[in-house]
Amino acid sequence: MRRGRNLRGTRSDYLSDALAVLGGWTQEGVQLKRVLPCNDSQHADLTERIKVAADTLHVRPRINRTDGHTQILLGTPDGDPITDGDVTLAARIEDAYRTVVGPH
Repeated sequence: MRRGRNLRGTRSDYLSDALAVLGGWTQEGVQLKRVLPCNDSQHADLTERIKVAADTLHVRPRINRTDGHTQILLGTPDGDPITDGDVTLAARIEDAYRTVVGPH
Protein backbone atom coordinates (compact mmCIF):
# COMPACT_ATOMS: atom_id res chain seq x y z
CA MET A 1 0.00 0.00 0.00
CA ARG A 2 1.34 3.39 -0.97
CA ARG A 3 0.65 6.37 1.22
CA GLY A 4 0.38 9.95 0.14
CA ARG A 5 -1.88 12.05 -1.94
CA ASN A 6 -2.32 11.61 -5.65
CA LEU A 7 -0.60 14.30 -7.74
CA ARG A 8 -2.57 13.79 -10.96
CA GLY A 9 -5.26 16.10 -12.18
CA THR A 10 -5.50 19.42 -10.38
CA ARG A 11 -2.25 18.73 -8.52
CA SER A 12 -0.11 18.44 -11.66
CA ASP A 13 1.11 22.01 -11.11
CA TYR A 14 2.39 20.90 -7.70
CA LEU A 15 4.53 18.23 -9.37
CA SER A 16 5.87 20.69 -11.94
CA ASP A 17 6.75 23.15 -9.17
CA ALA A 18 8.41 20.42 -7.11
CA LEU A 19 10.51 19.24 -10.06
CA ALA A 20 11.60 22.82 -10.72
CA VAL A 21 12.88 23.08 -7.13
CA LEU A 22 14.39 19.58 -7.13
CA GLY A 23 16.95 20.15 -9.85
CA GLY A 24 18.21 16.97 -11.44
CA TRP A 25 15.02 14.96 -10.94
CA THR A 26 13.09 14.07 -14.07
CA GLN A 27 9.65 12.63 -14.56
CA GLU A 28 9.53 9.48 -16.64
CA GLY A 29 5.91 8.52 -17.04
CA VAL A 30 4.61 7.95 -13.52
CA GLN A 31 8.04 7.81 -11.91
CA LEU A 32 10.62 10.30 -10.69
CA LYS A 33 14.23 9.55 -11.62
CA ARG A 34 17.59 10.85 -10.40
CA VAL A 35 21.11 9.72 -11.31
CA LEU A 36 23.83 10.74 -8.87
CA PRO A 37 27.60 10.34 -9.30
CA CYS A 38 29.23 8.84 -6.22
CA ASN A 39 31.84 6.26 -5.25
CA ASP A 40 31.01 2.90 -3.66
CA SER A 41 31.40 4.15 -0.10
CA GLN A 42 29.21 7.18 -0.75
CA HIS A 43 26.64 4.93 -2.45
CA ALA A 44 26.46 2.69 0.62
CA ASP A 45 26.04 5.68 2.95
CA LEU A 46 23.46 7.32 0.69
CA THR A 47 21.50 4.09 0.31
CA GLU A 48 21.28 3.67 4.09
CA ARG A 49 20.07 7.26 4.53
CA ILE A 50 17.48 6.78 1.78
CA LYS A 51 16.24 3.58 3.44
CA VAL A 52 15.67 5.36 6.76
CA ALA A 53 13.76 8.22 5.11
CA ALA A 54 11.79 5.85 2.86
CA ASP A 55 10.73 3.72 5.82
CA THR A 56 9.47 6.83 7.62
CA LEU A 57 7.45 7.92 4.55
CA HIS A 58 6.31 4.39 3.62
CA VAL A 59 7.76 4.82 0.13
CA ARG A 60 9.73 2.11 -1.67
CA PRO A 61 12.41 3.56 -3.96
CA ARG A 62 14.32 1.44 -6.43
CA ILE A 63 18.06 2.05 -6.21
CA ASN A 64 20.55 0.74 -8.76
CA ARG A 65 24.34 1.11 -8.94
CA THR A 66 25.89 1.39 -12.42
CA ASP A 67 29.27 2.68 -13.62
CA GLY A 68 29.99 4.98 -10.68
CA HIS A 69 26.43 6.30 -10.53
CA THR A 70 23.47 5.66 -8.27
CA GLN A 71 20.11 5.65 -10.03
CA ILE A 72 16.98 6.22 -7.94
CA LEU A 73 13.42 5.67 -9.13
CA LEU A 74 10.43 6.82 -7.09
CA GLY A 75 6.86 5.83 -7.87
CA THR A 76 5.56 2.56 -9.19
CA PRO A 77 6.04 1.40 -12.77
CA ASP A 78 2.53 -0.12 -12.82
CA GLY A 79 0.77 3.19 -13.35
CA ASP A 80 0.08 4.41 -9.83
CA PRO A 81 0.41 8.19 -9.74
CA ILE A 82 3.35 9.97 -8.12
CA THR A 83 2.47 10.88 -4.54
CA ASP A 84 3.49 13.72 -2.29
CA GLY A 85 5.45 11.07 -0.34
CA ASP A 86 7.54 10.41 -3.45
CA VAL A 87 8.23 14.13 -3.83
CA THR A 88 9.08 14.47 -0.13
CA LEU A 89 11.48 11.54 -0.37
CA ALA A 90 13.12 13.14 -3.43
CA ALA A 91 13.79 16.27 -1.36
CA ARG A 92 15.21 14.19 1.50
CA ILE A 93 17.43 12.31 -0.95
CA GLU A 94 18.83 15.63 -2.18
CA ASP A 95 19.66 16.62 1.41
CA ALA A 96 21.22 13.22 2.09
CA TYR A 97 23.28 13.41 -1.10
CA ARG A 98 24.67 16.84 -0.16
CA THR A 99 25.56 15.48 3.29
CA VAL A 100 27.29 12.38 1.92
CA VAL A 101 29.06 13.83 -1.13
CA GLY A 102 29.20 17.54 -0.32
CA PRO A 103 27.86 20.47 -2.33
CA HIS A 104 28.29 20.40 -6.09
